[in-house]
Amino acid sequence: MSDGDDGQDLGITESKEYSTGEWYAEVVQKAGLANYGPEGMSGFIVTRPRGYALWEAIQDELDGAFKATGVQNAYFPLLIPESYLEKEKDVVEGFDPEVAWVTQGGYEELEERLAVRPTSESIIAPYMAQWVRSHRDLPLRVNQWCSVVRWEATDTKPFFRTKEFLWQEGHTAHESHDEAWNETMTRLDQYEDLYRDTLAIPVLRGQKPEHDKFPGAHTTTTVEALMPDGKSVQGATSHHLGQSFAEAFDLTFADEDEEERVAHTTSWGLSWRALGALIMTHSDDQGLVLPPTVAPEQVVVVPIWQEETRDDVLQYATGVAADLEDAGVRVELDDRDERNPGFKFNEHELKGVPVRFEIGPHEVEDGEVTVVHRPDGEESTVSREGIADAAQEHMDEVYAKLYAAAEENLGDGVRDADSREEILGTIGQHGGYVRAPWCGEEDCETEIKEQIAAEIVLVPFEDDVDKRVHEGEDCAVCGETAEETAYFAKSY
Repeated sequence: MSDGDDGQDLGITESKEYSTGEWYAEVVQKAGLANYGPEGMSGFIVTRPRGYALWEAIQDELDGAFKATGVQNAYFPLLIPESYLEKEKDVVEGFDPEVAWVTQGGYEELEERLAVRPTSESIIAPYMAQWVRSHRDLPLRVNQWCSVVRWEATDTKPFFRTKEFLWQEGHTAHESHDEAWNETMTRLDQYEDLYRDTLAIPVLRGQKPEHDKFPGAHTTTTVEALMPDGKSVQGATSHHLGQSFAEAFDLTFADEDEEERVAHTTSWGLSWRALGALIMTHSDDQGLVLPPTVAPEQVVVVPIWQEETRDDVLQYATGVAADLEDAGVRVELDDRDERNPGFKFNEHELKGVPVRFEIGPHEVEDGEVTVVHRPDGEESTVSREGIADAAQEHMDEVYAKLYAAAEENLGDGVRDADSREEILGTIGQHGGYVRAPWCGEEDCETEIKEQIAAEIVLVPFEDDVDKRVHEGEDCAVCGETAEETAYFAKSY
């Protein structure tokens, strides 16, 4: 990418194919999404306005979907007493290595350690127990948008791996197991819809193996997205918690016969890891690529003039931009005098603007606009008349291109294996998902993980017949009778 006219290097110097990690970090920083945190605070990032705008786009979409299905937003304390965590032993055992603790307030030593929120089941369930008395109070659905802290010792990868991250976590209580299961699947459906319809990313859906479910949960369900480098991203999870949390925190209700019963609960969450998946999936060696659904600027209008045509071109471009804005299109008119058109093209490509309108004296004369798509550079002309409708059509085309490319990547990325050697060889050579018969024992996953750092990312649901093709065969790792179909992959 050219550096334009001021010598500033706007280009991406790393290769997505050959140095993915370095490329990703460069895109995040040069596209103005985030910076690394202060020195001495490894694992933290500063989210810049452009990056936060992407999170807000996701937030708006999900928040509306949640509220349409009876969810209300709330907020719970950041700090959780240790005694609350200990009421659900599985949660303590599951998160204790990653919990950050507050032991002092001001100059005073605290009587009880306070955990910096690693997740909120243990602080939300006690209050849900206070709010529920009767079956008439159910179902109860609350959600909070917040940050959590998990003190993992890992290299910082913005939006993928950070000690503090933004997310939403929903929590519900129900009368029966089946109602809680329907809730669990409703939220999984909404996450799948978000990836497909807003982020232009197809996903696989299923449940986590028994040994990898959320601590204390009955069942953990997941959507998984395949990245172009062959690794999987856990896109979101929805947990059927059964009655363990309700029993621990006395979340009970009087049924229609005035009999006291224990509620069935769920929790479900999506973090800004979705932003990492978005960036990794669509972006390229020229920079960030965004679908129009989330792009802060959906269309950029770039006027191109010589001194003698300046006024006519600017007037025409300003009118085009105004029409788009009136139609609800997020548009930027880049009429900067101090930047030449080449610099502007490169800068907006780097920032991922999906559609570029170029307007010069020829477009003015002919009553047209030149349209360029990001990322493939496809160029065409459209009539000035009906420009808002044309802009929407081109945004739809860009979205379709991005989704098609991601769908092809996923389709090509699922392969079958019948032996340990095939699992190892396929993941080692191609990456992606390897679908294999599995006996259900964690030891078989451990053997693969130790040799190639791949794990079982999901087991298909029982009604996904086309994905569950291995029952009754021999486990690909140990040779015992297979009980499940496992999808092995390396993960972010």
